[in-house]
Amino acid sequence: MSTDASPRATVGEPSRIDRLIAGMSLEEKLAQLVGLWEGRGGSGEGGDVAPMQDAMQAEESGFAAFAAHGLGQLTRPFGTAPVDPVEGVRALAEKQRLLTADTRLGIPALVHEECLTGLAAWKATTFPAPLAWGASFDPALVEAMGAAIGASMRSLGVHQGLAPVLDVVRDARWGRVEECISEDPYVVGTIATAYVRGVQSSGVLATLKHFVGYSNSRAGRNLAPVHAGPREVADVLLPPFEMAVLDGGVASVMNSYAEIDGLPVAADAALLTGVLRDRWGFTGTVVADYFSVAFLHTLHRVATDLGDAAAQALAAGIDVELPTGTAYLEPLAERVRSGALPEEVVDRACARVLAQKEQLGLLDRTPQDYTGVDAEAIDLDPPAHRALAARLAQESVVLLSNDGVLPLAAPARVAVVGPNADDTAALFGCYSFANHVLPQHPGVELGLDVASVLGALRAELPAAAVTHARGADVDTDDTTGFAAAVAAAREAQVCVAVVGDRAGLFGRGTSGEGCDADSLDLPGVQRGLVEAVLETGTPVVLVLLTGRPYVLDWALARCAAVVQAFFPGQEGAAAVAGVLSGRINPSGRLPVSLPRSVGAQPYSYLHPALGGASSVSNLDTAPVRPFGHGLSYTTVALDDLRIDRARVPTDGAIVARCRVTNTGDRAGAEVVQLYARDVVASVTRPVVQLLGYARVDLEPGQSAEVVLDVPTHRLAFTDRRMIRVVEPGRVPLFVGRSCADPVLTAEVELTGPVHEISTADRRVVRVQVIPARP
Repeated sequence: MSTDASPRATVGEPSRIDRLIAGMSLEEKLAQLVGLWEGRGGSGEGGDVAPMQDAMQAEESGFAAFAAHGLGQLTRPFGTAPVDPVEGVRALAEKQRLLTADTRLGIPALVHEECLTGLAAWKATTFPAPLAWGASFDPALVEAMGAAIGASMRSLGVHQGLAPVLDVVRDARWGRVEECISEDPYVVGTIATAYVRGVQSSGVLATLKHFVGYSNSRAGRNLAPVHAGPREVADVLLPPFEMAVLDGGVASVMNSYAEIDGLPVAADAALLTGVLRDRWGFTGTVVADYFSVAFLHTLHRVATDLGDAAAQALAAGIDVELPTGTAYLEPLAERVRSGALPEEVVDRACARVLAQKEQLGLLDRTPQDYTGVDAEAIDLDPPAHRALAARLAQESVVLLSNDGVLPLAAPARVAVVGPNADDTAALFGCYSFANHVLPQHPGVELGLDVASVLGALRAELPAAAVTHARGADVDTDDTTGFAAAVAAAREAQVCVAVVGDRAGLFGRGTSGEGCDADSLDLPGVQRGLVEAVLETGTPVVLVLLTGRPYVLDWALARCAAVVQAFFPGQEGAAAVAGVLSGRINPSGRLPVSLPRSVGAQPYSYLHPALGGASSVSNLDTAPVRPFGHGLSYTTVALDDLRIDRARVPTDGAIVARCRVTNTGDRAGAEVVQLYARDVVASVTRPVVQLLGYARVDLEPGQSAEVVLDVPTHRLAFTDRRMIRVVEPGRVPLFVGRSCADPVLTAEVELTGPVHEISTADRRVVRVQVIPARP
């Protein structure tokens, strides 16, 4: 989908958008720059699903009165209460009919919804959380998922999805780690760009979140100050967004709540206009994260009132205020009328909004288009979508350790313990409808056919006697259930302990928005439960259903096997059970490092030499399992690493080739990972950096050649002049099974002058997998 929101016309003639704006009143223009959040049926029953929502939500006077001059967006008509899809489509059509029939301009609203783990609507397929996307290392599959999600939104009349999240994981304590893809900016960028392409291929606008810096908050706290230097912003936090804009053609961007070194992003023209539009050429719309315009006044305190906040945000580059119009209506109108803000700034944002509506065909809609809408059969959870969810869940399960107990060899007696063993909510992330909305609507069914891990394991092992004891809660200190779990484990041949997180909002969970952690031990008494069953001597397989990595050195040392699943979605239980039984060969890889301690946070494998262990500190920051790690039930050989050219110009490309062979007796997948190290540079550089990767599926005995054609700008960084460059010099390379496990090594020499990077350097990493001939 094109993101070009520039008015088009014959030279010398005003465009359709120009003519439209010329005839609009100030009130009509501002109406196009705001959303309306009504909740179910116009009742305002949105529930507590946004930060400080109760304090920030404006008093609405009803749909007709609020939208008397038109309306830019409708906020989440399906996503804040259990709305029957058929009823919801009809209600939405009626609102659009009123806008086209009863306002002077007759322009429908653009409708947006959350879609981070699938369309966040009642009865819609719930896919794995983004951290699981990263664990799959499979952009093509994520793109297919994005297309499926976009198709569901399109079937309801939704035009824009508020996803993906491109925040780079910097601190495992942050509650929103589950919404992120990886700690590696390149993995974030490639996976997120694939998601964008998928969603937009269905005719729905994707929205990048949260531009920029949100995940780099102090102490891992939600909505906390960010103290990142301009080099860290440029080299770590911005590249995923740049990829999604330039390579993915994304249509919309949402600002971050963050304040970076004292300047709130919502008022930062250097980022929202200078980087995003002037440097990258983005021509879509920038939408405000919910209430972030008003936060300039109420939270950051850089604006005297809502009018000042609105003027700052609009001038900086935020086109649309969401979720509703608390600042961009009368407070902004007063600023324009007083001459404090030129009306041309309003026109600029309005032109972008209207151009996007024109692209979506909304400017040509009539009341008849929304009359008698046929919505008798809407399936938001079709078999094809569930199949995609199942495949992504399967590819994302990471086998962290295994002493040979897995796959399970037809055990006669299995004990399944732990608070997440028989809880389907444990499979879902914070932005799933199940955990985002339904907890505030007790008694309403999920509307999806979802098995728990316990149920899936019983189906997977029909000949085994499977007993169950919950043992403990996720986050309380109640140990009264330990005895039953210990008794069950003692009588079994193997014990499967299913522990981890419960996703929620604003402190209502152990993971999710506003659910930050001051410890990276398993929540509650779950570690004590696992240690109690370990004391029985029965082999324990630890299964983690979490939204973040936890400190697991004790478990890796004592458990027979450890399996990590990052909120794997509605088909996730079957994926986990399949890995335990051996029906599925695990192929996920860690998209984040597994921390050694909470004291090592914030941590990234992309640290410079001073970020590693040293003789001048008693703290070891090295993770217990590194980025990229993951085991399999087959064996894979990597050999024959060849570099096409040992000397490469600084504006050229490194072409690396290696052979990968499945030397085991069962099908499996290998994630080939190519890393580099900049030996000497003008500023400090990471001790190792991922250049490219390729997921390769292989039958037993099968070989393939993997070719990674890597443009040298993958080695770019911001130099002492604050210019992004590729410098000449020696670059050691290795192909490995993780960032800390080199298998094959080589070296190239970058030659020529220092190459300054521009947007013209947009050749992407090209990946070829060439199967060997029989």
